[in-house]
Amino acid sequence: MQDAVAAQVQTTLRVAAKNVVAEGVVSLVLKAADGARLPDWTPGSHIDLVLPGGLTRQYSLCGDRWDAYEYRVGVLREPDGRGGSAYVHDRLKAGDTVGVSRPRNNFPLVPSKDYLFIAGGIGITPLIPMIHQAELTGADWNLVYGGRTRGSMAFLDELTPYGGRVHIVPEDEQGRPDLHAWLGEVRDGLRVYCCGPAGLLDAVENACAPWPAPTLWTERFSAPDQGAPVRDEPFDIVLARRGATVTVTPDMTVIDAMRTVGVDLLSSCMEGVCGTCETTVLDGVVDHRDALLTAEDRAAGDCMFPCVSRSCTDRLVLDL
Repeated sequence: MQDAVAAQVQTTLRVAAKNVVAEGVVSLVLKAADGARLPDWTPGSHIDLVLPGGLTRQYSLCGDRWDAYEYRVGVLREPDGRGGSAYVHDRLKAGDTVGVSRPRNNFPLVPSKDYLFIAGGIGITPLIPMIHQAELTGADWNLVYGGRTRGSMAFLDELTPYGGRVHIVPEDEQGRPDLHAWLGEVRDGLRVYCCGPAGLLDAVENACAPWPAPTLWTERFSAPDQGAPVRDEPFDIVLARRGATVTVTPDMTVIDAMRTVGVDLLSSCMEGVCGTCETTVLDGVVDHRDALLTAEDRAAGDCMFPCVSRSCTDRLVLDL
């Protein structure tokens, strides 16, 4: 996993275009005002948009990764959100500027000859570049794309050229996809990539339960319930670079505690799903409560997401 300091590097980009691409979904094309080349990215990457008022939200890159001069994201209006999507939909316009982080990838496309992509709603966005990559490498692949209605499903026109590999499943027309039918018999080499709402992800995880562990890769918009923390008493965070120690009480996050001593670590989601606040752990045992780390990452114990994760031990020493 990468260091949080690198993830916080950002620049200011101009909104070159804003378009409605489905009911409740707009796309933004972002470019440097001076026409400069933008940092490269890989399929599955996302960026943070830093909006006025301190709002920071992450969105998957869904454009052409070989175009070095623009980024594209798709933004779903979230009626019950915290204001970021509403700002993008209602106030942000072509010509405005926004802060943008460097791309980072918590959902990497691993090499394979056989992919099944499963998207729900706006979850199509990280899968579009993956499909492009699968085509370039000559892999066998299929996309199952579900949504409430056909009109609510973004970027359908871009998927049409792929013909029979793309399977559009609007719920009001066809119900929900038969995941077991799409998966078929357990076989070596299949890689399943799924992004969408929690209900879809839970269903796909259940359907893939008989398959070997490397089969399924998911990206969540919100973290699943992690249950109660390992400990309910205070613990200390030692900030190794600053030579400071701060106590984290049961009613605060690690990020909140660090802010009391002037360490304002950027975090976009505050739910353990975006990866913005990833921090290196030098000592102690982490109570991991994110939706990002693999079992291997957790066993290594050398990083954490302090927006949600806590400590199993009396103290954690962080590389901050």
